Amino acid sequence: MVQPGRPIAPTLLARIDDLLAGVAADLETRYPGDGDAPQPVHTVYVSAADATVDSPAQWGAAAGELLDAHIDLLVELGGEGPVAAVRRRLSSAPIQDLRLDFEDGYGRRPDDTEDSDARRAGHTLAALGTDLCGIRIKGLTSAERKRAIRTLELVLDAAGRVPSGFVFTVPKVRAAEQATAAVWLCEALEQAHGLADGTLRFELQIESPQAILGADGTATIAKALHRSGGRCLGLHYGTYDYSAACGIAPQQQALDHPVADHAKAVMLAAAAQTGVRVADGSTQVMPAGTGEQVRSALRRHHHLVTRSLERGYYQGWDMHPGHLVTRWLATITFFRAALAAAGPRLQAYLDRRGGAIVDEPATAEALATVVLRGLGVDAFTLDDVLAVAPGADITVLRKLKERTLS
Repeated sequence: MVQPGRPIAPTLLARIDDLLAGVAADLETRYPGDGDAPQPVHTVYVSAADATVDSPAQWGAAAGELLDAHIDLLVELGGEGPVAAVRRRLSSAPIQDLRLDFEDGYGRRPDDTEDSDARRAGHTLAALGTDLCGIRIKGLTSAERKRAIRTLELVLDAAGRVPSGFVFTVPKVRAAEQATAAVWLCEALEQAHGLADGTLRFELQIESPQAILGADGTATIAKALHRSGGRCLGLHYGTYDYSAACGIAPQQQALDHPVADHAKAVMLAAAAQTGVRVADGSTQVMPAGTGEQVRSALRRHHHLVTRSLERGYYQGWDMHPGHLVTRWLATITFFRAALAAAGPRLQAYLDRRGGAIVDEPATAEALATVVLRGLGVDAFTLDDVLAVAPGADITVLRKLKERTLS
């Protein structure tokens, strides 16, 4: 039996106050939440040597042809309704986030050639007018740094302005200092071009085990993210460089290998509640070749995208027009299934009813978030949401997500 005791000494309470002074404000600054901007379902990489203002339409047309050629398989994978929704998406806005590649997908070329391609890329991005677009520069390593910076400068110069939604990807991250260097680069470019502070944003591409686990035993990527001064928009996983660096045999290198799962889990934990998006990598298996090879690749990619979505990776890389078909199909079917499960639970929570599942505020937040994500990628409409959860309008969903619903 606990005996009555004396009150806690004021000196101890003062020590606790001193210890925790400023902690709440620091956490709010470092972990502000995910924000309201929808996350794109993918980033499409196109070599800067090949990309034009017509690339999105050309990819959409090629993807539509593949859909028509294998519609029976796609209906089997996702159903007639989602396949029809994919067809509409491919006709209207097949690519959400376009990245013109000056790194592995571009290779090493003479400086005058890359200079020319960089200027052309700037003109292309300025003309596209998309919400999200940008370039992947070469890494900020000693061997490639000057070339990477020159390419970025030339792209911005040629664009004449910062294209809408512009972001540049920094590959081959191995040390937190590379994020600091990216911040300094942004600051210098903003000053040189007369841009407002914070205009330029970047992504960090995780292709090295050292970016996940540093020599001191800490998570390098967490340090890098918090050195980014709020400019880091996303963390992108690089499947094949990372797998190779871990010694994985080529035939086993894939998004679903255990080393990939570990790296992405660390990335997801580091980025949680920071507003930084985590993107899965790509598959090197293209839907090309014989009919059976194409169908096998479509099944494979659909499985990988679904698997990523189930693990909380809502964005990935697409490297071939055919990937758009299974990317959108897997995404739409995933979020439609999520609404069917989340809608009744949301309404029960709003009604404060009991039932087979009793949800807590954190779960209500997750339910609202997945519905908002589905709305953000047009997997369903608000009318569809209200049909299964009449009380869950946009205002309510956002309040649940922010845990401000009284």
